[in-house]
Amino acid sequence: MLAYKTHDRQSLLNDPDLLVVYRDPVASPKPAPGQPGTHSDFVPTEPELFIAVLPSGQVLAFNGHVDLGTGIRTALAQIVAEELEVDFEAVTMVLGNPFEVPNQGPTIASATIQITAEPLRRAAAQARAYLLDLAAVHFDMPVERLRCHAGKIAPQSATHVAIGYAELLVGARHALRLADEVALKSANDYRLVGRETARVDIPAKATAALTFVHDLRVPHMLHGRVVRPPYAGHDRGDFVGRSLVSVDEGSIAGMPGFIKLVIIGDFVGVVAEREEQAAACARRLRITWRAPERLPDLDDIDTALSTLPATRRLLLDEGDAQALETAPHRLRRRYLWPFHLHGSIGPSCSVADYRDAGLEVWSGTQNPHSLRADLSRLMGMDEAMITVTRMEASGCYGRNCADDVGADAALLSRAVGRPVRVQLSREQEHLWEPKGAAQQMDVEAGLDANGLLAGYRFTTRYPSNNAPTLALLLTGVQAPSDLPFQMGDRTAVPPYRYPHRHISCDDVPTLVRASWLRGVSAMPNTFAHESAIDELAHAAGEDPVRFRCRHLADARAVALVEALAARANWQPRAAFSASREDEAGWRAGRGFAYAQYVHSKFPGFGAALAAWVVELKVHAESGRIVIERLFVGQDAGLMVNPAGVRHQVHGNVIQTLSRTLKERVAFADGAPASREWGSYPILRFSELPDIQLLLLDNPDQPPLGVGESTSLPGAPAIANALFDATGVRFTRPPFTPEAVRRELSTAERR
Repeated sequence: MLAYKTHDRQSLLNDPDLLVVYRDPVASPKPAPGQPGTHSDFVPTEPELFIAVLPSGQVLAFNGHVDLGTGIRTALAQIVAEELEVDFEAVTMVLGNPFEVPNQGPTIASATIQITAEPLRRAAAQARAYLLDLAAVHFDMPVERLRCHAGKIAPQSATHVAIGYAELLVGARHALRLADEVALKSANDYRLVGRETARVDIPAKATAALTFVHDLRVPHMLHGRVVRPPYAGHDRGDFVGRSLVSVDEGSIAGMPGFIKLVIIGDFVGVVAEREEQAAACARRLRITWRAPERLPDLDDIDTALSTLPATRRLLLDEGDAQALETAPHRLRRRYLWPFHLHGSIGPSCSVADYRDAGLEVWSGTQNPHSLRADLSRLMGMDEAMITVTRMEASGCYGRNCADDVGADAALLSRAVGRPVRVQLSREQEHLWEPKGAAQQMDVEAGLDANGLLAGYRFTTRYPSNNAPTLALLLTGVQAPSDLPFQMGDRTAVPPYRYPHRHISCDDVPTLVRASWLRGVSAMPNTFAHESAIDELAHAAGEDPVRFRCRHLADARAVALVEALAARANWQPRAAFSASREDEAGWRAGRGFAYAQYVHSKFPGFGAALAAWVVELKVHAESGRIVIERLFVGQDAGLMVNPAGVRHQVHGNVIQTLSRTLKERVAFADGAPASREWGSYPILRFSELPDIQLLLLDNPDQPPLGVGESTSLPGAPAIANALFDATGVRFTRPPFTPEAVRRELSTAERR
């Protein structure tokens, strides 16, 4: 793949003998109220490029999102090569870096292939059509008699020699404004899209080429460390940015390599010649802080969530909600989801270089345009003076500390006038990263006299905000805010035909610093929906799969559910109707769940459809759960790269098993207590079950996002399998051995 360098941009905008497809510069897309996005009025002065066909015949393609390990760099290149009719190896993707790519908003919600790839595909098709027009003049024949292949155009007859794209462009500059409508290739004609393709990012990683921001070194670079305030993990309250009493600079005077101490409000950082010297200075520095007041009591998350001030937002009200009051069988449950860590395998890192001419930041950010806007406010600089270069980082499935550490590095670099690299400690990453939010879901549901669904009342609470970049709060540039984000409504409406539905969301402020994590609120909401429908199926005396199919409103969902049940050799019976305990005390169970991830501002739109069949055994005395086998099905429409989809499904499954069986942020005195891996266990590879995948092939359907959907059915499928084994409903992950023993003991005392 052709390398792309920042300084090539001016030649792309001005040089002859090449073709570009562009759009006029636009302001940052304004996020809807309560939704993630970039808050900026900056408008670039230069066109935003989508496609560039170079004199060499190579193709550059530009997309505003970044590859977080999901493989979109490869899939987007497949789309471009397909529509432009060039070899896959001829395409280089340029992702995420502001000034180089169109501003297409944050890389979230599995939206890249589903949404932001569309204008890129259109631009590639437009470039192909334009090249065909040039070739029609060259060959003096109608476009209909020409064909494109591997970057060349030739008449359909064999009497002419093919001409390369680059030859057609010689002698002029070709610039096309992106068209609203372009004729696209039919899926029946695809030769690259839909075929398994090796990830283009793996070779560099496997050969230790410079890929990760942690490995970046620039000339004259220094090293920084930050010292965080004592209100770990909190970003709202009167104490934020106002708790520093004094700093004893003499406590680190004369330490090896020490260069500068930087103090701005509650922001404290040290700069030294070497990394270990900066770390030593940060440990030695004596600081006096005011103890934070009125931290929330987080020993009981359920109570903490219940007592938050809430604004109820009605999402859906259809039929007669009072019909539930007369239903012969009624279900009332509260489901509780814990706080989770992103748990990035390496702490966040960034390098910044502040000069009079501007600021350059190398970052693993998920949202480069948003980071640039934040840095503009923090540093009091015009965005035009700030360059953000996005590099690979150590993994994130939502907002971790990548933006925080980039802002830290910028402040320290400005203080010393040299490039500064900052890497957080493991403790800082775990304590301060915006957590995946805890969530509380209240369900009332019922069956009528015929065993059919009677009604559904659902309310969810999701304490989250935008997790403002930490340096903005610590320096006092931005005041803490109690304004909640309206993100608790993902997949808030169940997929089943309840004749009477009342769905609402309680928008609440944060308990601790929290933002989005894979699945966002859709994962907990699905846990409630799929646990409830399973319980209703049991009350009706029906097989849980058949019961779902009878009430699913989407024929495509029914097709997936039936296909996965067949693949898993699901034998119809009511749950907990064949439970037995073997001589060693193990009880076997199976569970099912289905979901479609629905994201963005309510009512939103759907990503891929997914379903799980879980086969497990649980030991009643020890509480230990062993997942023996998983069958996972997904319908993502057209799969651009089936190998990439399979990788994403596997990653979803593994992370979901870990979150459901083990993960939960612990708290002490109102602050996170999970500081390292010992206090925040994750699943081991030795604990993985046999995972069998069923990926439905629907090339005639539009591609759907796959980055998060598969995670949704996991927790309820496991909970439903536990019920099948024990007859006890589990409503609060994680299902640790201690939790299993507690729930079984409580059930025995009833």
